[in-house]
Amino acid sequence: MPVSYPILVDLAGRPTVVAGGGRVAERKVRGLLAAGATVRLVSPEVTPGLAGLAARNEIVVEARPWRRGDLAGAVLAVAATDDPAVNAGVTEEGRSAGVLVNRVDEPDSGGFTVPAVLRRGDLTVAVATSGRTPGLAGALRRRLEEVFGPEWAELVELFAADRGSLPKAADQAAWDGLLGPDVLEAVRRGQPAVVRERIRACRSSSSA
Repeated sequence: MPVSYPILVDLAGRPTVVAGGGRVAERKVRGLLAAGATVRLVSPEVTPGLAGLAARNEIVVEARPWRRGDLAGAVLAVAATDDPAVNAGVTEEGRSAGVLVNRVDEPDSGGFTVPAVLRRGDLTVAVATSGRTPGLAGALRRRLEEVFGPEWAELVELFAADRGSLPKAADQAAWDGLLGPDVLEAVRRGQPAVVRERIRACRSSSSA
């Protein structure tokens, strides 16, 4: 299959549709909500978790089977029913309407796949296998949790606050210095001044 093009999509306030009301659908819904999307879910039955989200008006649930036309107005959709024929129909409609669809039972046949994601504040680390082996992607994400600890969220904030002084992306040596073990340890100990001093040192050496 062709190589996938990885992107991060801004879904804040944008309409999405999920077909299906099981555990997988609930996981997808929670991911969409975390990204700020508005979610409309179509399914005759839903999990208690989804019912709770609907009761709190966090999502809209239409308690009925999927029907053609349910993608109207959506920017993307998820086909997560337990019926392959329904999922295929959602995917086909998405292609016709220009709506990207994530088909959970056959990821390769959908319009996009969802990577295993590790978040540390504004840092997002995604691992994907083009939908071929999701289990491997998940296993690698769990390994990366040990590499990218909570301190990385604070490090992103410190770098962003002094973005104009950071080295160019291609300056590998400078970035290796900024991401050294001592810098990460300083963040863990709550010593932001050490990070700022290292940024100043990198700026001075690059301008010399």
